Amino acid sequence: MRLQDHCPLKKYNTFGIEATADRMMEYESVEELQAFIQRRLSEGNTTPLLHIGDGSNLLFLNDFKGTILRSGMKEIHVTADEGDYVYVRVTAGIVWDDWVQYAVDSNWYGLENLSLIPGTVGASAVQNIGAYGAEAKDFIIFVDTVDLQTGEVRHFTAEECRYGYRDSAFKHELKGRYAVTHVHFRLSHSFRPNLEYGGIHKALAERDIDETNLTAEQLRQTIIEIRRAKLPEPSLLGNAGSFFTNPIVPKATFERLLNENPDMPHYEVDKDYVKIPAGWMIEQCGWKGKTLGKAGVYERQALVLVNRGGATGADIKALCERIQEDVEARFGIHIEPEVNFIA
Repeated sequence: MRLQDHCPLKKYNTFGIEATADRMMEYESVEELQAFIQRRLSEGNTTPLLHIGDGSNLLFLNDFKGTILRSGMKEIHVTADEGDYVYVRVTAGIVWDDWVQYAVDSNWYGLENLSLIPGTVGASAVQNIGAYGAEAKDFIIFVDTVDLQTGEVRHFTAEECRYGYRDSAFKHELKGRYAVTHVHFRLSHSFRPNLEYGGIHKALAERDIDETNLTAEQLRQTIIEIRRAKLPEPSLLGNAGSFFTNPIVPKATFERLLNENPDMPHYEVDKDYVKIPAGWMIEQCGWKGKTLGKAGVYERQALVLVNRGGATGADIKALCERIQEDVEARFGIHIEPEVNFIA
């Protein structure tokens, strides 16, 4: 267990926001986390707790008046291997993309389209991360947690996590209650490439990669190149990746918007709903590449808000709200942040 008082948070959030926490505690086992919580209970300590990963989906609006928890556990363990499927328990503190690479190297398939998404394995189970036609929920079967109020271990099935588009119960009624310690995945021994989303066919053709002989590593590297072309490196330009979720609207709303905007990109979710790219709407409102104070919209991808240097959480929030207002005024749609605001 490692404790640090008055901990600077700049390196623990990818926006690079200057903030501090009263205390940070990094634990190396579930037992250490439980002991910490039990000690708080015995002392009557009721100061706030916040469990984070790499801070790739956080926006600190102020200093955090409480204790931040982080997992230092780094373990990958096969729990079962049956037929075409392998079942793997992964600690929450492992960097997500390191896990994807490990899976591909082990000939465990399914996660390739989720390559290079920032954050940790634990965050994947909270956010239901997704990209290029795949989501974490497609592969998660269980989530292990510790109750931050009691220290008790609780296991959630994927159904109990109530996964939705970039959403889970951990962002709503369970928010702040549980620390994710392990995530259980089911992956396949058979490589079945998912190529039907986001221009993957075109990207493979541009790289002269034969789809009939495509390997998982080739698909992974293609996804990485696509993402790097669109998204800035946080160490060079602070950001949290996609700042907004893509709105899913009823067919009637979609048809109205398509009539007004015949070239509008869209993706059918089912017979009743359609997904519209928030980045496209933001770009239509003229925000792509623009700056407001020390915060801005990335010039290559309008879905990404960036710290131009010295921005505060309030600066990023102000830009978010201006964009929301403009998108709603033009399209009649309220776009929601994917990023969590920490007040």
